[in-house]
Amino acid sequence: MDGVRYDADGLVPAIAQDLVTGKVLMLAYMNEETLRETLETGRMVYWSRSRQERWAKGDTSGDRQWVREARYDCDGDTLLFLVDQDGAGACHTGEFTCFFRSFGEPGAQP
Repeated sequence: MDGVRYDADGLVPAIAQDLVTGKVLMLAYMNEETLRETLETGRMVYWSRSRQERWAKGDTSGDRQWVREARYDCDGDTLLFLVDQDGAGACHTGEFTCFFRSFGEPGAQP
């Protein structure tokens, strides 16, 4: 926990990646309290910037995330969690991952 660097708002980006498929599921934010709760309980808990409140993934949707590995990058300013994703997926749109849209082929003319 001492190696984590929070921004001016006391937050750090947290990436959830599916343990089985390797797909990046979502990016959200954590504060020290939600990071500590996540590490203690094994369930992903985030900080909602829009609602300014604690947000345990799946409380409303039932699509919970369970931590299998927790890492942080070399600068300590980004977190990576390898998770088991319960339910339909991570995205509020109903998609398995929030990163389901593409810009197309790199270098292709628009």
